[in-house]
Amino acid sequence: MTQVDFYVLSEAAQSDRYTLACRLAEKAWQQGRRIYVHTGSDAESREMDKLLWTFRQGSFLPHGLVHDADPALTPILIGNSESGGDEHDVLINLAAEVPTFFSRFERVIEPLDSNSNVRSAGRARYRFYRDRGYPLNSHDIQR
Repeated sequence: MTQVDFYVLSEAAQSDRYTLACRLAEKAWQQGRRIYVHTGSDAESREMDKLLWTFRQGSFLPHGLVHDADPALTPILIGNSESGGDEHDVLINLAAEVPTFFSRFERVIEPLDSNSNVRSAGRARYRFYRDRGYPLNSHDIQR
C-alpha cells in the first residue's frame, strides 16, 4: 500500500514548499529512487525545472520535464499530466488535489508551507488519504 508523508514547514522557515520539494527529491535520488514531481500546471512544472538547477549551489539533480526528457536517463521527472507517465516509485505532489494515479506509487510526498491556501488544500488531501486507510506520517520541518 502507498505510504504517504506530509512534510510541513514551520511558519518561521526561510524556504517554501518548492525548495522543500527540491531537497526531498535530492534525498530520494541519493537513495537511488526515481521521482515524479507532480505540479498543478505547465508553468509550475517549468518553474520546478528551473528551481531544481538553482536551489542549492553546487548541487546536480538529473531531472527534466516529462514530455522532453528520456525517462531511461532521467530519474527525476516533472509534469502535470493526468497519468504521471510510467513512474511508480516516489511521487512528490505539488498540485492542490490528490493525483488520480497516486496509488500506483510506493511513496507519496506532500510538501506544505505556511501559505493558508496550501495548508487548507493539504488538510483536505490528508483527510482523503486517511479516510481511505493509507498509512500517513507527518514531519515538522523547521527550516
